[in-house]
Amino acid sequence: MSTYSEAASWLNNNQGVLTLSIFLATIFLGWASGIFAALRRKPKFVSKIIEGPTFACTFSTGKSKGEFDVHRTAIALYLSVSNVGSSPSSIENVAVGYHWSVKPFSLLWLKYSIGWFWLNHQSVALEDFQAKIGESIKVYPSLFQNVNMGFNKTETYLNMGQSTNGVVYFEQPDSWGGCFPQAKNDNVKVKIKILDTFGRTHTKRFKIPMVSLEYARKYNPSFGKTLSELNGEILPFDQT
Repeated sequence: MSTYSEAASWLNNNQGVLTLSIFLATIFLGWASGIFAALRRKPKFVSKIIEGPTFACTFSTGKSKGEFDVHRTAIALYLSVSNVGSSPSSIENVAVGYHWSVKPFSLLWLKYSIGWFWLNHQSVALEDFQAKIGESIKVYPSLFQNVNMGFNKTETYLNMGQSTNGVVYFEQPDSWGGCFPQAKNDNVKVKIKILDTFGRTHTKRFKIPMVSLEYARKYNPSFGKTLSELNGEILPFDQT
């Protein structure tokens, strides 16, 4: 009974200290919960392939490297990107990876056929990706590049719940041998990697068609020409 009385007396005499302690503890818990809530808020980009200019194409350059013909690979991806996370962010970069067609059990096979060969930087498309529909021409938006035939600029800053779409275009420099995408049933397995402004990566795998240069040019008359123009070359396909 005396212990209870002593405790009651102590609490009675130290109400100010207790009130201050409870107040400070409440502030600390609120601050800590705010930090944890902020840490949980982050963007999450989900990508989808849209029907249209989405394909891979490997074509000859007309040159040779020893006993091998030199070729290039170009890839176009018509992407839809949605932010389904809990924080806004921008799309900083898009990269594409695929598996090479080199023979098994070599170091290159282990690195790029079991692993992924990455094209980390887009190429500039010399013309807009487009499709003729009757008497009209549909121009596809570019994710990062201004469209020549229109005034629309794709928005790459995405709030929560927002989405955007556009074409990204890649050209692989001169290669030879089996340094081109593996194709199965005329489809290529690719891995898309999107980088946000916080440095996080968001990946997704797809299968896209492997097409001829003639087919690819239906969507872009200058498909595969970017590196050739930079090097002052003419592709064999364009000499006919």
